Amino acid sequence: MGQIYAQYELMPGDTEVDLDAIVAKLPSLCPAGVKYNEPDTKIEPVAFGLKKIVAAFIIDDADDTVGGKLEEALRGVDGIENVECVNSTVL
Repeated sequence: MGQIYAQYELMPGDTEVDLDAIVAKLPSLCPAGVKYNEPDTKIEPVAFGLKKIVAAFIIDDADDTVGGKLEEALRGVDGIENVECVNSTVL
């Protein structure tokens, strides 16, 4: 069984969203087969006061539905408007 390192950008709907609170919730959102990678997760500026979360995860590739479950959980976070996988590589 291999693993995939993946980074997701989580874009909030506006500047009033508490991104630190969302980052704190990320470990609890991971389905079975996904590990949250806290050291590689950060909040970055986008433009005009808007910031985004770049969250990192390690995904077991034994089950090809795990990545979809993770994306679904991330899209369900209140205040997050868009979720996109911006980087993935096999470990």
